[in-house]
Amino acid sequence: MRYVVCIKQVPETTDVKINPETNTLMREGVASIINPFDMYAIEEALRMKGRLGGTVTVITMGPPQADAALREAIAMGADEGILISDRAFAGSDTWATSYTLSQAIRKLSDIAVILCGKQASDGDTAQVGPGIAVHLDLPQITYVRKIEAQDDKSITAERLLENGFEVIQAPLPCVLTVVKELNEPRLPSLKGKMNAKKAVITVWKAADLAADPKCLGLDGSPTKVVRIFTPPPRQGGEILKGEPDEIVAQLVAKLKDAVLGAAN
Repeated sequence: MRYVVCIKQVPETTDVKINPETNTLMREGVASIINPFDMYAIEEALRMKGRLGGTVTVITMGPPQADAALREAIAMGADEGILISDRAFAGSDTWATSYTLSQAIRKLSDIAVILCGKQASDGDTAQVGPGIAVHLDLPQITYVRKIEAQDDKSITAERLLENGFEVIQAPLPCVLTVVKELNEPRLPSLKGKMNAKKAVITVWKAADLAADPKCLGLDGSPTKVVRIFTPPPRQGGEILKGEPDEIVAQLVAKLKDAVLGAAN
């Protein structure tokens, strides 16, 4: 029984500059970490392994230096790391990314659960996990905050909603995206760090995935970033004074002026 965790290496700080020509993040010189939500996915996979046995495989797509994220996951207790790295993947949007990850997952056997963080801190789209489920035609439970029950055939989980939660049962294999309420990620042990240091990271390129080249990278991305900009600072507001009726009259007058000004 195998638990697969898809992780992403992201900038450690929010102070990241944008390349004005490519509209992409300039990651040079910025320290990287495992996407925080993915840490909860790693931890839950390790707990599933502890309850039912099996192995934990962690996958990431990125440049060669992303193997550092895989080694950190191995230090936590994961059994193996797979790096998907190729220039053909450059410029992938969430659809192309989920397709590429799904093609890598197809190469693995005996999969029980595929786990992802609910979203990445540098994109906040929450689309890659569900995209993997679509490409693999698997059931999915998103925003998982608690595992109610699990055996070798199904899993029951609480799914976080805006005003509560719902309990969903899904057959295995399935895809889960998790939130921080699910658990508390463990710290790597000294033995784990030693194992991670000497671990052999498997590297797969586009040719290893039997993927359609038209579905990879920029060519396989139906969405394009047209422009990225920093919103202008918010201007100071105006406080209206007087009795309630007077304030209402002032507000209506200002709204009329704003509407007429926009129309002209």
